[in-house]
Amino acid sequence: MTAETTSRKFNIDTVAHAEATPDQALPWAELGLKENEYRRVEEILGRRPTGAELAMYSVMWSEHCSYKSSKVHLRQFGEKVTDAMKEHLLVGIGENAGVVDIGDGWAVTFKVESHNHPSFVEPYQGAATGVGGIVRDIISMGARPVAVMDPLRFGAIDHPDTARLVHGIVAGIGGYGNSLGLPNIGGEVVFDSVYQGNPLVNALAVGVLRHEDIRLANASGAGNRVVLFGARTGGDGIGGASVLASESFDSTKPSKRPAVQVGDPFAEKVLIECCLELFKASVVEGIQDLGAAGISCATSELASNGDGGMHVELTNVLLRDPSLTPGEILMSESQERMMAVVTPENVAAFEAIMDKWAVEYSWLGEVTDTGRLIIEWAGEKIVDVDPRTVAHEGPVYERPYHRPTWLDGVQADAFTTSSAGVERPADLREAVLELMASPNMCAKDWVTDQYDRYVQGNTALAMPDDAGVVRVDEETGLGVAISTDANGRYSYLDPYEGARLALAEAYRNVATSGAAPLAVTDCLNFGSPEDPEVMWQFAETVRGLADACQELGVPVTGGNVSLYNQTGGVAIHPTPVVGVLGVFDDVARRTPSGWREDGQAVYLLGTTADELDGSEWANLRGHLGGRPPALDLTAEKTLAAILVNCSRDGMIDAAHDLSEGGLAAGLSEMALRFDVGARIGLDELCERDGIDAFTALFSESQARAVVSVPRSEEVRFNDMCTARNFPTMRIGVVDTENRALDVQGYFTLPLDVLREAHEGTLPKHFS
Repeated sequence: MTAETTSRKFNIDTVAHAEATPDQALPWAELGLKENEYRRVEEILGRRPTGAELAMYSVMWSEHCSYKSSKVHLRQFGEKVTDAMKEHLLVGIGENAGVVDIGDGWAVTFKVESHNHPSFVEPYQGAATGVGGIVRDIISMGARPVAVMDPLRFGAIDHPDTARLVHGIVAGIGGYGNSLGLPNIGGEVVFDSVYQGNPLVNALAVGVLRHEDIRLANASGAGNRVVLFGARTGGDGIGGASVLASESFDSTKPSKRPAVQVGDPFAEKVLIECCLELFKASVVEGIQDLGAAGISCATSELASNGDGGMHVELTNVLLRDPSLTPGEILMSESQERMMAVVTPENVAAFEAIMDKWAVEYSWLGEVTDTGRLIIEWAGEKIVDVDPRTVAHEGPVYERPYHRPTWLDGVQADAFTTSSAGVERPADLREAVLELMASPNMCAKDWVTDQYDRYVQGNTALAMPDDAGVVRVDEETGLGVAISTDANGRYSYLDPYEGARLALAEAYRNVATSGAAPLAVTDCLNFGSPEDPEVMWQFAETVRGLADACQELGVPVTGGNVSLYNQTGGVAIHPTPVVGVLGVFDDVARRTPSGWREDGQAVYLLGTTADELDGSEWANLRGHLGGRPPALDLTAEKTLAAILVNCSRDGMIDAAHDLSEGGLAAGLSEMALRFDVGARIGLDELCERDGIDAFTALFSESQARAVVSVPRSEEVRFNDMCTARNFPTMRIGVVDTENRALDVQGYFTLPLDVLREAHEGTLPKHFS
């Protein structure tokens, strides 16, 4: 079909036609724009928009792409960054992903994003393309992807629809990541009825590169060529995440299934290698992945970040579906596509690399110095805009917000040990079994066994250890650790403290592995910003996270905001997923989460208080009230320093942070990690901290960890803790002979019994 016949078929709405027909009605509401936003587009253009321009503004001004309700709060991440926090920051917020210096000329880029709504509509493809999209963000920075992670949240484990989502989402993540040859080194799997209609599928990717290989997304240099390469553009994903993530689900609305993208991991694997060769040959001047908003995003952002001008002929786009209209081509979020800027003298070299990898490409146009983004269809102008108004100068809302009136009553409803249902010492044994078999504390092997955790040969730690660890440099052993954490119950009780607690746990997990925490990425999952109470939760979360990052000295390098996670009027709990990246001088020094050697001393670092509000045990008793555990970030920094130094100097052989499930979960997981038991005493701990045995086991007090210390290192270990004035107590000894968790004076739990309870839950529901 020729461009001329295609143009006639679509009855193209040109700029000239728009100027001549100012009163023509356009479907701005159906595309997600508010009336005031549509009027603003008319004001910017000085006329009504063309259909193609309307498509561009609608997707680029969507909540998912423009951050119009959140950016006024997100500014705190930049405003609260100190000079010391910038020391290792090479690329910060505003690019496709943040980049940090890890030493020896190496850099790491990492980022977490959401694919929540698409994954509810079409679980397999929604989750798969979430992985593909975040990996392309990493590629676009000039890095080789080396690992992925997947923080997941589902509804009640026994709800009829949960199995559909779990099977599809886990298969999608594994199918895409495994096909790319990327190890999945960690994440979370949480079940809570509040996520029933809005599962959270957050995907994190990490890549490595040399400092000189960093690439930024901009189109500069008049006369440079603009090229689209990778998969052809199709009808899948029209509006995609940009539309799905910008409104609540409502059973009365039509199906959104056609809007979900379809991924091809093998095409993306080729695209990775192709891009890396382009970078190595210095063939491209700027590059941008095509994710949310597709060509609309790539053209407007590249032009806006560069010299401000670009001319594109849209009929040059290679299509899988020739029936697509120009607006649909601009909006399509078809996967495995990239856009690049190439100098005229590098055109031949670019084409040679494309031909080598058998990657299709189409030259769309060139960079100009006009300050305008001009897009034509068969020579007729269908878009004529200032790209900044599309990409960076969209609407900004200061949404009204206020503290929920119901929160006082919730916070006053504290969980007490009298409500725990544990009256006798013998009941503690059954309580530990119940906890470790519960949906949130049970073994996640059924999920993680579907992922390849060790492909590429650089994985040093992965699930079920506290953090995922990958080696960056084979010669020196330089590497990184990453952990993602969030607790929606804590954030429901107090969103400010909940965000700080999420950061503290991820920070602690990284330190527990032996890595020095360095930088942060986040994915902020909330309900509708048009609800003042939800908006208050969001504002408090950002304030809390920014304050905590400043106190811990770790900058936010980038991330994602996912709003409208609610069905009807029911929003999810505020769920700020926080990812922390730490650095190892040598990953050979990493610390696993389980003890192995007989006779090693078991130490508890930190103190325990009666802090059961929002805990896993309270959750098992159907209680959500009170206030989350108190947080002392100075204590967290001291604990992290102890853990990192002890790991580096060989003072500890195992370490596990204490968070959800408390000491009961920590001891159980350490024993099960390598199937080695221990004898534990609680009486001295209970006397020191003024608590009973139940509280000692199930409290979720923060700034705590359990470590195993070789006998030869006990003096050095205690001296280090004493020098830092950090509370430490010897609570037991590793026992390889009995293969049981023996809490002396209370219960003995054979590891076979504990393992059966711990590992049986997910297979029972999903196998």
